[in-house]
Amino acid sequence: MKIYQLKQRLRLGGERFDIKNEEGQVDYQVEGSFLSIPKTFTVYDGQGQTVSVITKEILTWLPRFEVKMVHGQSFSLKKKLTFLKDRYEFENLGLTVVGDIWDWNFSLLDQFGQTVAEITKEFFHLTSTYQLTIYQESYADLVISLAVAIDYVEMLESRQS
Repeated sequence: MKIYQLKQRLRLGGERFDIKNEEGQVDYQVEGSFLSIPKTFTVYDGQGQTVSVITKEILTWLPRFEVKMVHGQSFSLKKKLTFLKDRYEFENLGLTVVGDIWDWNFSLLDQFGQTVAEITKEFFHLTSTYQLTIYQESYADLVISLAVAIDYVEMLESRQS
């Protein structure tokens, strides 16, 4: 089991996230592109190697975000047409989401119903801060990329309101 903390840092010119393990060491870093279309976020591991790239697709009727993992897997997060509340669905994730992703209190289950990870939002911080508890380390890159993608969607939604 690994516990990570994803915390945004405010800086001029773009977003930057450090994702630290329970000892406070940076295991992942996320860099948001600056003044590029489409906007992208790149997730790097502790050795500086690319883990995934998250991109907002620009020519779609409803918002759609593509996450491409470096090992070839990709999944998307797309907005569903609803009238009361914004809803998103995942395509090709390979995991089941249980809980409320917009309240940042949810679990990810594998095809056997076993909990792979839990993601919760920590309150009372100046910037967005999340705790990621990953029970199966083989899913760490995927779970971290998913959390960054959801945070990206949430950031864009809050700017539009």
